[in-house]
Amino acid sequence: MPRSVNHVASRAKRKRILKLTRGYFGARKNVWTVAKNTWEKGLTYAYRDRKNKKRSFRALWIQRINAAARMEGMSYSQLMGALHKAGVEINRKVLADLAVNHYDAFQAIVAKVK
Repeated sequence: MPRSVNHVASRAKRKRILKLTRGYFGARKNVWTVAKNTWEKGLTYAYRDRKNKKRSFRALWIQRINAAARMEGMSYSQLMGALHKAGVEINRKVLADLAVNHYDAFQAIVAKVK
């Protein structure tokens, strides 16, 4: 009895992955084994960099808060300590946005905790 391989499904799987690798350089877009390896590696990079993106944004927010705080005569750590001591519950994302886009509101917060 001949071997049954379900070529329709396996071919569809290969076509799906080759479609996902369009735009890659050289053999990475059209050679099945190279394309599959590149696509899988890309998924691991995507997973890793979703975590790194959060880390990068937090660092950016801290730099922005620090720059604005120094314009008010405080360092970042002094400001965050004063906010904590005063019981002001505001996260770094919002604080950085205030420092960049609504500086008068940021000044009011700093004046409150000084």
